[in-house]
Amino acid sequence: MTTSTDTTAPSCHAHGYTPEKSAYLRRLKLIEGQARGIARMVEEDQYCIDILTQVSAITSALKAVSLGLLNDHLSHCVVDAARKGGPESDEKIEEAMQAIKRLVK
Repeated sequence: MTTSTDTTAPSCHAHGYTPEKSAYLRRLKLIEGQARGIARMVEEDQYCIDILTQVSAITSALKAVSLGLLNDHLSHCVVDAARKGGPESDEKIEEAMQAIKRLVK
């Protein structure tokens, strides 16, 4: 997630996640707190398996955020572009495919 705008990427006039923005921010702040907790666990020399359990929890939480954002993007930006057709439609579909490829790596 980034707060800067990439002017080279195709854009939507409004983001698909906007209606859920506060929920995403709440989830990301919880994940941030979990990450600080893991750092504290390492500083305190806690048991490796306990730390790995927390890393797994953060990974799952980030995947859930990613899938939610992807779903919002597909149902908003990609659907809108597909309705309009033309090169923007192809760009949005390719952009979505690249995002999916990054997520499944």
